[in-house]
Amino acid sequence: MRGRAVRSGVSRETRPRDRPGPVDEHPLALPAPPLRPYVSAYAGYRQAGVPPGRHRGLPSPRLTLIFTLDEPLTLAGHPDPGQAPGSYGTLLGGLHTRPALITHQGCQSGIQVGLHPLGARTLLGLPAGELASIDLPADAVLGRQGADLGERLRTARSWPERFALLDAYLLGRLSPGPSGSVPAPEVVRAWRLLAQSRGTATVATLADDIGWSTRHLTARFREETGLTPKTAARVIRFDRARRLLGAAARTGTPSLLADLAVRCGYFDQAHLAREFRSLAGCPPSTWLAEEFRNVQAPGDAVEEC
Repeated sequence: MRGRAVRSGVSRETRPRDRPGPVDEHPLALPAPPLRPYVSAYAGYRQAGVPPGRHRGLPSPRLTLIFTLDEPLTLAGHPDPGQAPGSYGTLLGGLHTRPALITHQGCQSGIQVGLHPLGARTLLGLPAGELASIDLPADAVLGRQGADLGERLRTARSWPERFALLDAYLLGRLSPGPSGSVPAPEVVRAWRLLAQSRGTATVATLADDIGWSTRHLTARFREETGLTPKTAARVIRFDRARRLLGAAARTGTPSLLADLAVRCGYFDQAHLAREFRSLAGCPPSTWLAEEFRNVQAPGDAVEEC
Protein backbone atom coordinates (compact mmCIF):
# COMPACT_ATOMS: atom_id res chain seq x y z
CA MET A 1 0.00 0.00 0.00
CA ARG A 2 1.64 3.62 1.07
CA GLY A 3 -3.86 -1.40 -7.52
CA ARG A 4 -3.79 -2.87 -10.42
CA ALA A 5 -7.21 -2.48 -12.04
CA VAL A 6 -10.49 -0.74 -11.32
CA ARG A 7 -13.15 -3.16 -10.20
CA SER A 8 -16.75 -2.30 -10.91
CA GLY A 9 -20.17 -3.85 -10.95
CA VAL A 10 -19.74 -5.56 -7.56
CA SER A 11 -22.88 -5.32 -5.43
CA ARG A 12 -21.71 -7.36 -2.45
CA GLU A 13 -18.25 -8.20 -1.24
CA THR A 14 -17.31 -11.54 0.28
CA ARG A 15 -15.20 -10.89 3.35
CA PRO A 16 -12.20 -13.09 4.20
CA ARG A 17 -14.00 -14.78 7.08
CA ASP A 18 -16.80 -15.87 4.70
CA ARG A 19 -14.63 -17.99 2.42
CA PRO A 20 -11.65 -20.33 2.64
CA GLY A 21 -8.26 -19.80 1.05
CA PRO A 22 -6.05 -16.73 0.59
CA VAL A 23 -7.60 -13.35 -0.21
CA ASP A 24 -5.72 -10.84 -2.39
CA GLU A 25 -7.73 -7.81 -3.56
CA HIS A 26 -6.37 -4.52 -4.93
CA PRO A 27 -9.19 -2.40 -6.44
CA LEU A 28 -8.24 1.04 -7.72
CA ALA A 29 -10.61 3.90 -8.54
CA LEU A 30 -10.45 7.54 -9.56
CA PRO A 31 -12.25 10.11 -7.40
CA ALA A 32 -15.18 12.18 -8.65
CA PRO A 33 -14.04 14.75 -11.27
CA PRO A 34 -14.26 17.80 -8.95
CA LEU A 35 -11.85 16.06 -6.56
CA ARG A 36 -9.16 15.17 -9.09
CA PRO A 37 -7.12 18.37 -8.64
CA TYR A 38 -6.76 17.34 -4.98
CA VAL A 39 -6.92 13.51 -4.95
CA SER A 40 -4.98 11.23 -7.30
CA ALA A 41 -6.67 7.88 -6.60
CA TYR A 42 -8.39 5.55 -4.15
CA ALA A 43 -6.51 2.28 -3.67
CA GLY A 44 -8.27 -0.51 -1.79
CA TYR A 45 -6.37 -3.48 -0.47
CA ARG A 46 -7.31 -6.66 1.33
CA GLN A 47 -5.05 -9.62 1.98
CA ALA A 48 -5.71 -12.59 4.23
CA GLY A 49 -4.16 -16.01 4.57
CA VAL A 50 -0.80 -14.84 3.22
CA PRO A 51 2.62 -15.07 4.88
CA PRO A 52 3.46 -12.29 7.37
CA GLY A 53 5.42 -9.53 5.72
CA ARG A 54 6.76 -5.99 5.68
CA HIS A 55 5.96 -3.18 3.29
CA ARG A 56 7.95 0.03 2.75
CA GLY A 57 5.85 3.16 2.49
CA LEU A 58 8.12 5.03 0.11
CA PRO A 59 8.50 8.79 -0.37
CA SER A 60 6.13 10.13 -3.02
CA PRO A 61 4.68 13.47 -4.19
CA ARG A 62 1.40 12.67 -2.36
CA LEU A 63 0.27 12.81 1.23
CA THR A 64 -1.07 9.50 2.54
CA LEU A 65 -4.54 9.06 4.04
CA ILE A 66 -5.46 5.51 5.08
CA PHE A 67 -8.71 4.10 6.49
CA THR A 68 -8.28 0.53 7.71
CA LEU A 69 -11.06 -2.06 7.48
CA ASP A 70 -10.56 -5.36 9.32
CA GLU A 71 -7.42 -4.77 11.37
CA PRO A 72 -5.26 -1.78 12.37
CA LEU A 73 -2.24 -0.58 10.42
CA THR A 74 0.98 -1.42 12.25
CA LEU A 75 3.98 0.84 11.71
CA ALA A 76 7.25 -0.60 12.94
CA GLY A 77 9.07 2.53 11.79
CA HIS A 78 8.10 6.05 10.75
CA PRO A 79 9.81 8.46 8.33
CA ASP A 80 10.79 10.37 11.46
CA PRO A 81 12.92 7.84 13.38
CA GLY A 82 12.11 9.69 16.59
CA GLN A 83 8.42 8.77 16.32
CA ALA A 84 7.55 5.63 18.26
CA PRO A 85 6.08 2.57 16.48
CA GLY A 86 2.33 2.16 16.77
CA SER A 87 -0.96 0.88 15.36
CA TYR A 88 -3.55 3.05 13.62
CA GLY A 89 -7.21 2.69 12.70
CA THR A 90 -6.76 5.69 10.40
CA LEU A 91 -3.53 7.35 9.37
CA LEU A 92 -2.53 10.66 7.81
CA GLY A 93 1.09 11.09 6.71
CA GLY A 94 2.85 14.09 5.22
CA LEU A 95 5.52 14.21 2.53
CA HIS A 96 8.72 12.52 3.64
CA THR A 97 12.16 11.41 2.50
CA ARG A 98 12.51 8.19 4.50
CA PRO A 99 10.40 5.04 4.21
CA ALA A 100 7.70 4.05 6.65
CA LEU A 101 7.95 0.38 7.65
CA ILE A 102 4.56 -1.37 7.77
CA THR A 103 4.22 -4.91 9.09
CA HIS A 104 1.38 -7.42 9.03
CA GLN A 105 0.81 -10.95 10.32
CA GLY A 106 -0.84 -12.33 7.19
CA CYS A 107 -3.87 -10.01 7.08
CA GLN A 108 -4.19 -6.35 6.10
CA SER A 109 -7.03 -4.31 4.63
CA GLY A 110 -8.01 -0.72 4.02
CA ILE A 111 -8.24 2.13 1.54
CA GLN A 112 -5.39 4.52 0.77
CA VAL A 113 -6.15 7.99 -0.58
CA GLY A 114 -3.42 9.94 -2.40
CA LEU A 115 -3.70 13.65 -1.56
CA HIS A 116 -2.01 16.41 -3.55
CA PRO A 117 0.05 18.55 -1.14
CA LEU A 118 -1.31 21.77 -2.63
CA GLY A 119 -4.84 20.54 -1.89
CA ALA A 120 -4.15 20.04 1.81
CA ARG A 121 -5.50 23.46 2.79
CA THR A 122 -8.76 22.74 0.97
CA LEU A 123 -9.34 19.16 2.12
CA LEU A 124 -7.57 19.11 5.49
CA GLY A 125 -7.75 22.74 6.58
CA LEU A 126 -3.98 23.17 6.99
CA PRO A 127 -0.90 23.36 4.74
CA ALA A 128 0.91 20.11 3.98
CA GLY A 129 4.03 21.63 5.50
CA GLU A 130 2.54 21.14 8.97
CA LEU A 131 2.47 17.38 8.37
CA ALA A 132 6.00 16.99 6.98
CA SER A 133 7.61 13.64 7.87
CA ILE A 134 5.03 12.73 10.52
CA ASP A 135 2.27 10.14 10.80
CA LEU A 136 -0.76 10.69 13.00
CA PRO A 137 -4.30 9.36 13.42
CA ALA A 138 -6.38 10.99 10.68
CA ASP A 139 -9.06 11.83 13.25
CA ALA A 140 -6.65 14.34 14.79
CA VAL A 141 -7.10 16.47 11.65
CA LEU A 142 -10.45 15.34 10.24
CA GLY A 143 -12.28 15.29 13.59
CA ARG A 144 -15.47 13.41 14.40
CA GLN A 145 -16.64 13.38 10.77
CA GLY A 146 -13.46 11.56 9.77
CA ALA A 147 -14.01 8.99 12.51
CA ASP A 148 -17.61 8.50 11.36
CA LEU A 149 -16.42 8.01 7.79
CA GLY A 150 -14.02 5.32 8.96
CA GLU A 151 -16.89 3.43 10.62
CA ARG A 152 -19.07 3.67 7.51
CA LEU A 153 -16.23 2.39 5.34
CA ARG A 154 -15.79 -0.62 7.62
CA THR A 155 -19.47 -1.56 7.46
CA ALA A 156 -19.84 -1.00 3.69
CA ARG A 157 -20.40 -4.19 1.70
CA SER A 158 -18.42 -3.53 -1.47
CA TRP A 159 -15.47 -1.56 -2.82
CA PRO A 160 -17.67 0.63 -5.06
CA GLU A 161 -19.76 1.56 -2.02
CA ARG A 162 -16.61 2.55 -0.11
CA PHE A 163 -15.31 4.64 -2.99
CA ALA A 164 -18.70 6.40 -3.20
CA LEU A 165 -18.56 7.16 0.54
CA LEU A 166 -15.11 8.71 0.09
CA ASP A 167 -16.38 10.82 -2.81
CA ALA A 168 -19.31 12.12 -0.80
CA TYR A 169 -17.18 12.95 2.23
CA LEU A 170 -14.39 14.69 0.32
CA LEU A 171 -16.80 16.60 -1.93
CA GLY A 172 -18.35 17.96 1.26
CA ARG A 173 -14.97 19.41 2.24
CA LEU A 174 -14.66 21.43 -1.00
CA SER A 175 -16.84 24.30 0.21
CA PRO A 176 -15.12 27.70 -0.19
CA GLY A 177 -12.95 28.74 2.75
CA PRO A 178 -11.20 31.95 3.76
CA SER A 179 -8.80 33.67 1.38
CA GLY A 180 -5.82 32.09 3.15
CA SER A 181 -7.07 28.58 2.40
CA VAL A 182 -5.30 28.35 -0.96
CA PRO A 183 -1.55 28.23 -1.63
CA ALA A 184 0.28 31.20 -3.13
CA PRO A 185 0.01 31.06 -6.94
CA GLU A 186 3.80 31.24 -7.22
CA VAL A 187 4.15 28.03 -5.18
CA VAL A 188 1.47 26.36 -7.30
CA ARG A 189 3.35 27.40 -10.45
CA ALA A 190 6.65 26.09 -9.08
CA TRP A 191 5.12 22.71 -8.21
CA ARG A 192 3.54 22.42 -11.65
CA LEU A 193 6.85 23.18 -13.34
CA LEU A 194 8.56 20.52 -11.23
CA ALA A 195 5.87 17.98 -12.07
CA GLN A 196 5.95 18.80 -15.78
CA SER A 197 9.74 18.40 -15.83
CA ARG A 198 9.41 15.13 -13.86
CA GLY A 199 11.71 16.50 -11.24
CA THR A 200 14.48 17.74 -13.51
CA ALA A 201 13.86 21.52 -13.28
CA THR A 202 16.41 23.37 -11.16
CA VAL A 203 15.52 25.69 -8.30
CA ALA A 204 17.07 28.59 -10.22
CA THR A 205 14.83 27.85 -13.22
CA LEU A 206 11.74 27.82 -10.99
CA ALA A 207 12.74 31.06 -9.25
CA ASP A 208 13.39 32.84 -12.55
CA ASP A 209 10.01 31.75 -13.90
CA ILE A 210 7.96 33.00 -10.94
CA GLY A 211 10.07 36.07 -10.19
CA TRP A 212 11.21 35.13 -6.68
CA SER A 213 14.69 34.69 -5.28
CA THR A 214 15.78 31.09 -4.77
CA ARG A 215 15.91 31.69 -1.02
CA HIS A 216 12.37 33.06 -0.84
CA LEU A 217 11.03 30.30 -3.07
CA THR A 218 12.70 27.61 -0.97
CA ALA A 219 11.25 28.99 2.26
CA ARG A 220 7.69 29.44 0.94
CA PHE A 221 7.69 26.10 -0.90
CA ARG A 222 8.83 24.21 2.22
CA GLU A 223 6.26 26.03 4.36
CA GLU A 224 3.49 24.94 1.99
CA THR A 225 4.52 21.38 1.13
CA GLY A 226 7.01 20.27 3.78
CA LEU A 227 9.83 19.83 1.26
CA THR A 228 12.23 22.25 -0.41
CA PRO A 229 11.98 22.47 -4.22
CA LYS A 230 15.26 20.55 -4.55
CA THR A 231 14.05 17.76 -2.29
CA ALA A 232 10.65 17.66 -3.98
CA ALA A 233 12.45 17.20 -7.31
CA ARG A 234 14.35 14.23 -5.83
CA VAL A 235 11.12 12.66 -4.59
CA ILE A 236 9.35 13.17 -7.93
CA ARG A 237 12.23 11.57 -9.86
CA PHE A 238 12.46 8.70 -7.40
CA ASP A 239 8.70 8.10 -7.44
CA ARG A 240 8.72 7.85 -11.23
CA ALA A 241 11.71 5.52 -11.22
CA ARG A 242 10.25 3.09 -8.70
CA ARG A 243 6.87 3.04 -10.49
CA LEU A 244 8.54 2.22 -13.81
CA LEU A 245 10.72 -0.38 -12.11
CA GLY A 246 7.72 -2.04 -10.49
CA ALA A 247 5.62 -1.94 -13.65
CA ALA A 248 8.42 -3.61 -15.64
CA ALA A 249 8.88 -6.29 -12.99
CA ARG A 250 5.16 -7.12 -13.00
CA THR A 251 5.19 -7.68 -16.74
CA GLY A 252 8.26 -9.91 -16.52
CA THR A 253 10.48 -7.47 -18.42
CA PRO A 254 12.71 -5.86 -15.76
CA SER A 255 14.30 -2.61 -16.88
CA LEU A 256 18.06 -2.23 -17.01
CA LEU A 257 18.93 0.21 -14.24
CA ALA A 258 21.26 2.14 -16.55
CA ASP A 259 18.42 2.73 -19.02
CA LEU A 260 16.00 3.60 -16.22
CA ALA A 261 18.47 6.09 -14.77
CA VAL A 262 18.73 7.97 -18.07
CA ARG A 263 14.97 7.92 -18.59
CA CYS A 264 14.31 9.37 -15.13
CA GLY A 265 16.91 12.14 -15.20
CA TYR A 266 19.74 10.64 -13.15
CA PHE A 267 23.39 11.10 -14.07
CA ASP A 268 24.00 7.36 -14.28
CA GLN A 269 23.08 4.02 -12.71
CA ALA A 270 25.22 4.71 -9.64
CA HIS A 271 23.31 7.95 -9.03
CA LEU A 272 19.97 6.10 -9.21
CA ALA A 273 21.25 3.38 -6.85
CA ARG A 274 22.40 5.98 -4.30
CA GLU A 275 19.06 7.78 -4.40
CA PHE A 276 17.20 4.49 -4.01
CA ARG A 277 19.23 3.59 -0.92
CA SER A 278 18.71 7.08 0.51
CA LEU A 279 14.96 7.34 -0.10
CA ALA A 280 13.89 3.68 0.12
CA GLY A 281 16.44 2.52 2.67
CA CYS A 282 17.56 -0.37 0.46
CA PRO A 283 18.84 -1.06 -3.08
CA PRO A 284 16.33 -1.59 -5.92
CA SER A 285 16.83 -5.37 -5.93
CA THR A 286 15.90 -5.64 -2.24
CA TRP A 287 12.83 -3.46 -2.72
CA LEU A 288 11.61 -5.61 -5.61
CA ALA A 289 12.14 -8.83 -3.65
CA GLU A 290 10.21 -7.45 -0.67
CA GLU A 291 7.47 -5.57 -2.45
CA PHE A 292 6.19 -8.30 -4.69
CA ARG A 293 5.20 -10.24 -1.61
CA ASN A 294 3.09 -7.30 -0.46
CA VAL A 295 0.37 -4.88 -1.51
CA GLN A 296 1.49 -2.68 -4.42
CA ALA A 297 1.53 1.07 -4.06
CA PRO A 298 -1.52 2.81 -5.56
CA GLY A 299 -1.31 3.88 -9.19
CA ASP A 300 2.00 2.21 -9.92
CA ALA A 301 1.27 2.24 -13.64
CA VAL A 302 0.59 5.98 -13.60
CA GLU A 303 3.33 8.58 -13.92
CA GLU A 304 1.38 11.66 -12.88
CA CYS A 305 2.73 13.94 -10.17
